[in-house]
Amino acid sequence: MNLYCVQIDLKQDAKALHFAAALATWLNHLQSEGVIGPWCLMRRKLNLAADCYRDFFLEIEFNDLASLDAAFHATAHTDDHPEGQMRMRVHDMIDRMDFALYRPYPDPAGAERMSFI
Repeated sequence: MNLYCVQIDLKQDAKALHFAAALATWLNHLQSEGVIGPWCLMRRKLNLAADCYRDFFLEIEFNDLASLDAAFHATAHTDDHPEGQMRMRVHDMIDRMDFALYRPYPDPAGAERMSFI
């Protein structure tokens, strides 16, 4: 399993509940299509966090890197496609995002660093 994590700040005029609903529509659709695994959206509580943390934290599970790559390809729709419109409803509310990819540790593959060169 791999966790794709996103820290998110919304635009000033974006409504948090509208964002959460649009995100749920989009990610539930992807999950029902088998593109992503389980996901979870969390929001900072009591504004308790260092400045480097965003307001929202999103986790999406993937079985492996191949399934993450397949998800990127599956979601590469143009904006006029219905799925692209679902994605844009979410994206249009976001001001800043930071991404990370995590895996269980120690890794069952036992590889800390890999390189082709």
